[in-house]
Amino acid sequence: MRRQIFAAVALAGLALAGCGGGQPMATEPAHKVVDTSIGKVLATNRGMTLYTFAKDTTPGLSNCNDRCAANWPPLIALDDAKPVGKWTVLRRADGMMQWAYDGKPLYGWHEDKQQGDTGGDGQLDGAWKAARP
Repeated sequence: MRRQIFAAVALAGLALAGCGGGQPMATEPAHKVVDTSIGKVLATNRGMTLYTFAKDTTPGLSNCNDRCAANWPPLIALDDAKPVGKWTVLRRADGMMQWAYDGKPLYGWHEDKQQGDTGGDGQLDGAWKAARP
Protein backbone atom coordinates (compact mmCIF):
# COMPACT_ATOMS: atom_id res chain seq x y z
CA MET A 1 0.00 0.00 0.00
CA ARG A 2 2.82 2.42 0.90
CA ARG A 3 4.46 1.76 -2.48
CA GLN A 4 1.21 2.55 -4.31
CA ILE A 5 0.76 5.78 -2.37
CA PHE A 6 4.36 6.83 -3.04
CA ALA A 7 3.99 5.93 -6.71
CA ALA A 8 0.92 8.15 -6.96
CA VAL A 9 2.70 11.01 -5.17
CA ALA A 10 5.82 10.62 -7.33
CA LEU A 11 3.84 10.56 -10.56
CA ALA A 12 1.75 13.54 -9.45
CA GLY A 13 4.97 15.39 -8.64
CA LEU A 14 6.35 14.53 -12.06
CA ALA A 15 3.22 15.93 -13.65
CA LEU A 16 3.59 19.16 -11.67
CA ALA A 17 7.24 19.41 -12.60
CA GLY A 18 6.53 18.57 -16.23
CA CYS A 19 8.74 15.50 -16.03
CA GLY A 20 7.26 13.17 -18.58
CA GLY A 21 3.73 14.53 -18.25
CA GLY A 22 2.97 12.37 -15.23
CA GLN A 23 3.78 9.20 -17.13
CA PRO A 24 6.79 7.03 -16.38
CA MET A 25 9.31 7.18 -19.17
CA ALA A 26 9.48 4.29 -21.62
CA THR A 27 12.38 1.87 -21.94
CA GLU A 28 14.67 4.58 -23.33
CA PRO A 29 15.28 7.86 -21.54
CA ALA A 30 13.32 10.64 -23.19
CA HIS A 31 15.42 13.75 -22.76
CA LYS A 32 17.00 16.68 -24.46
CA VAL A 33 19.53 19.38 -23.79
CA VAL A 34 18.10 22.88 -23.40
CA ASP A 35 19.71 26.31 -23.21
CA THR A 36 18.91 28.18 -20.01
CA SER A 37 20.11 31.29 -18.22
CA ILE A 38 22.75 29.09 -16.52
CA GLY A 39 23.85 27.33 -19.70
CA LYS A 40 23.00 23.96 -21.26
CA VAL A 41 21.22 21.49 -18.98
CA LEU A 42 19.65 18.07 -19.27
CA ALA A 43 15.88 18.23 -19.43
CA THR A 44 12.91 15.97 -19.89
CA ASN A 45 11.45 15.56 -23.35
CA ARG A 46 9.11 18.41 -22.36
CA GLY A 47 12.07 20.68 -21.64
CA MET A 48 11.87 20.64 -17.84
CA THR A 49 15.28 20.91 -16.15
CA LEU A 50 16.66 17.82 -14.42
CA TYR A 51 18.71 18.02 -11.23
CA THR A 52 21.26 16.03 -9.23
CA PHE A 53 21.58 15.87 -5.44
CA ALA A 54 24.95 16.18 -3.68
CA LYS A 55 23.91 13.63 -1.04
CA ASP A 56 23.63 10.95 -3.75
CA THR A 57 27.24 9.84 -3.27
CA THR A 58 26.85 6.07 -3.71
CA PRO A 59 26.36 5.06 -7.37
CA GLY A 60 22.97 3.43 -7.88
CA LEU A 61 21.46 4.85 -4.68
CA SER A 62 19.04 7.75 -4.25
CA ASN A 63 19.07 9.58 -0.92
CA CYS A 64 16.01 11.68 -1.75
CA ASN A 65 12.95 9.85 -0.45
CA ASP A 66 9.61 10.55 1.19
CA ARG A 67 9.28 14.30 1.88
CA CYS A 68 12.36 15.11 -0.21
CA ALA A 69 10.88 13.27 -3.21
CA ALA A 70 7.68 15.31 -2.90
CA ASN A 71 9.70 18.47 -3.62
CA TRP A 72 12.23 16.82 -5.91
CA PRO A 73 10.24 14.21 -7.86
CA PRO A 74 12.50 11.42 -9.09
CA LEU A 75 12.62 10.80 -12.82
CA ILE A 76 10.77 7.49 -12.76
CA ALA A 77 11.62 4.71 -15.22
CA LEU A 78 9.58 1.66 -16.12
CA ASP A 79 10.62 -1.59 -14.45
CA ASP A 80 11.93 -2.91 -17.78
CA ALA A 81 13.98 0.20 -18.62
CA LYS A 82 17.47 -0.56 -19.92
CA PRO A 83 20.69 1.48 -19.67
CA VAL A 84 21.56 3.53 -22.77
CA GLY A 85 25.01 5.15 -22.90
CA LYS A 86 25.44 7.32 -19.80
CA TRP A 87 21.78 6.78 -18.90
CA THR A 88 21.23 4.07 -16.28
CA VAL A 89 18.46 2.99 -13.97
CA LEU A 90 18.47 2.33 -10.25
CA ARG A 91 15.99 0.81 -7.83
CA ARG A 92 14.81 3.30 -5.22
CA ALA A 93 14.17 2.48 -1.55
CA ASP A 94 10.43 2.37 -2.35
CA GLY A 95 11.05 -0.26 -5.06
CA MET A 96 10.42 2.05 -8.02
CA MET A 97 12.97 2.52 -10.79
CA GLN A 98 14.65 5.89 -11.42
CA TRP A 99 16.75 7.25 -14.26
CA ALA A 100 20.33 8.32 -13.57
CA TYR A 101 22.83 10.09 -15.82
CA ASP A 102 26.54 9.38 -15.45
CA GLY A 103 25.74 7.52 -12.21
CA LYS A 104 23.74 10.37 -10.66
CA PRO A 105 20.01 9.95 -9.97
CA LEU A 106 17.86 12.59 -11.69
CA TYR A 107 15.03 14.67 -10.28
CA GLY A 108 12.68 17.48 -11.22
CA TRP A 109 11.96 20.53 -9.04
CA HIS A 110 8.33 21.06 -8.10
CA GLU A 111 8.54 24.84 -8.50
CA ASP A 112 9.82 24.81 -12.10
CA LYS A 113 6.80 25.65 -14.24
CA GLN A 114 8.04 25.99 -17.82
CA GLN A 115 10.81 24.88 -20.14
CA GLY A 116 14.14 26.42 -19.23
CA ASP A 117 13.25 27.17 -15.58
CA THR A 118 16.20 26.41 -13.31
CA GLY A 119 14.82 27.41 -9.92
CA GLY A 120 16.18 24.28 -8.27
CA ASP A 121 19.81 25.01 -9.14
CA GLY A 122 21.75 25.86 -5.99
CA GLN A 123 18.92 25.04 -3.57
CA LEU A 124 19.74 23.85 -0.03
CA ASP A 125 23.13 25.53 0.13
CA GLY A 126 24.14 24.21 -3.27
CA ALA A 127 23.16 20.57 -2.67
CA TRP A 128 20.97 20.62 -5.81
CA LYS A 129 22.51 21.30 -9.20
CA ALA A 130 21.06 21.36 -12.68
CA ALA A 131 22.22 18.21 -14.50
CA ARG A 132 24.74 18.97 -17.24
CA PRO A 133 25.32 16.97 -20.41
